Amino acid sequence: MLAMLDSLIRVVKSVAHTEIMPRYLKVAHDRKNDGSLFTQADLAAQESLVTTLSKLYDCPILGEEMAESRQKALWENHHDGVWCVDPIDGTSNFVHGIPYFAVSVALMRGGRPVLGVVYDPVADEAFSAERGRGAWLNGVQLPIMTSSPDFAEAIAAVDLKRLPEKLALALGYRPPYASQRNFGASTLEWCYVASGRFNLYLHGGQKLWDYAAGSLILEEAGGRCSTLEQDDFWAAPPWKRSVVAGLSPALFYEWRAWLREHR
Repeated sequence: MLAMLDSLIRVVKSVAHTEIMPRYLKVAHDRKNDGSLFTQADLAAQESLVTTLSKLYDCPILGEEMAESRQKALWENHHDGVWCVDPIDGTSNFVHGIPYFAVSVALMRGGRPVLGVVYDPVADEAFSAERGRGAWLNGVQLPIMTSSPDFAEAIAAVDLKRLPEKLALALGYRPPYASQRNFGASTLEWCYVASGRFNLYLHGGQKLWDYAAGSLILEEAGGRCSTLEQDDFWAAPPWKRSVVAGLSPALFYEWRAWLREHR
């Protein structure tokens, strides 16, 4: 499937450069029923991906900008193959001119990703993975930064707003790590952990398109992930799944134990 992965990278890059970047800093925005932002760039990118991905591998496309009922029907009825697409992850950043957003695409089979690409068009960084074959950043195998700090010296990506209140307060008052980041694009945060830029990751609730590609990239880079509640990340409900992750297995287990003790 490596040939398909190379083709997928080219497709994602092309959509980003033709549908997204020409609208960067120029496009109006609106809000969906759940309050999240969307733009014409999201819709145009998703439409383009629907057209091109079906030519690459013929199976349904599940996109963030689809109706929820349609998303759930596709997920429940196409375990043999479905594309999972987030046309712009980090739309708030995109709208406000913050250069941290990405296109994320994964091919899912049996409820698990088998191919994944997360592309940051501003930095021109394409993170990719194939199940059982490794993960890469622009053709260089991940992880790039392999040294693992002590827990107290770690850099953590943490989204506080969706966490249980007790845990959020514990992290705010007495964090166990050295420093914390939250840049607003979860697909890229997975990839930053996979590359070794972040040592730890915590998110209180992601949807399928937030983790589909990134979780595969992290796993193939040698990282670990679970939810706050379950050791098996893939046993959690797909539409709101918490994330505990780390590149170093030892650091991940220490992180998860601390979180479960303080939640």
